[in-house]
Amino acid sequence: MAEQKATEVKEISVEERLIALYELQKVVSEIDKIKTLRGELPLEVQDLEDEIAGLQTRIDKYNTDIVDMDKAIEAEKIKIEESRAKIAKNTEQQNNVRNNREFDALSKEVEFQTLEIELSEKHIREYSADVKIKREEVEVANKQCAERQFDLTQKKAELDEIVAETRQEEERLREKAKELETLIDPRLFTAFKRIRKNARNGLAVVSVERDACGGCFNKIPPQRQMDIRMRKKIIVCEYCGRILVDKELAGAE
Repeated sequence: MAEQKATEVKEISVEERLIALYELQKVVSEIDKIKTLRGELPLEVQDLEDEIAGLQTRIDKYNTDIVDMDKAIEAEKIKIEESRAKIAKNTEQQNNVRNNREFDALSKEVEFQTLEIELSEKHIREYSADVKIKREEVEVANKQCAERQFDLTQKKAELDEIVAETRQEEERLREKAKELETLIDPRLFTAFKRIRKNARNGLAVVSVERDACGGCFNKIPPQRQMDIRMRKKIIVCEYCGRILVDKELAGAE
């Protein structure tokens, strides 16, 4: 049944395929113009979103560091209180010692705890300085994040406006492109896409203009021009690889 249907399908001539190719080229070029109208906005939106995400990650890291350092400060304060309690206890015990040896041992313990307090106070000053720096960095990062968020909102609104204005036309063009693709065999369509991808201006199909390729502007021999006008086979430019059509076909389309 499928084979019977296939035989019923009208064979598409080379000329019809060339017409479909040239028409498809015009349609995709119009889609390219719509994308050009949007310009760099999609990339700018993506870059801003990435930058905001990076800033937020940095802010979260700073806040985690601040919490950890605040905990470290509290731990040092507890150590200071414990050292002070030990000093008070040892000082009181010094009043009840039985010999110099016990007194000296208690004095050394007091001295050690005093040094421990000084060390903890030093750590607290260092942590406090780090906390201050981190909080300043959080403030700067939050300000940057707010600025980028403002920019992002504007860029998104601008992009959405352009997309809304062009969506209907783009959808119409894409539907037309799909219809034209059915008239082109898969291998030729694959070649069309490949040529288009490699072409700087996205032109895979060009007409002969003033005896030259409309894509790379290299001269085309008269015999080859005659073959192009015959529309009996697909002919590509030997210099740039673009598919060539005659001026009359391009003008008619």
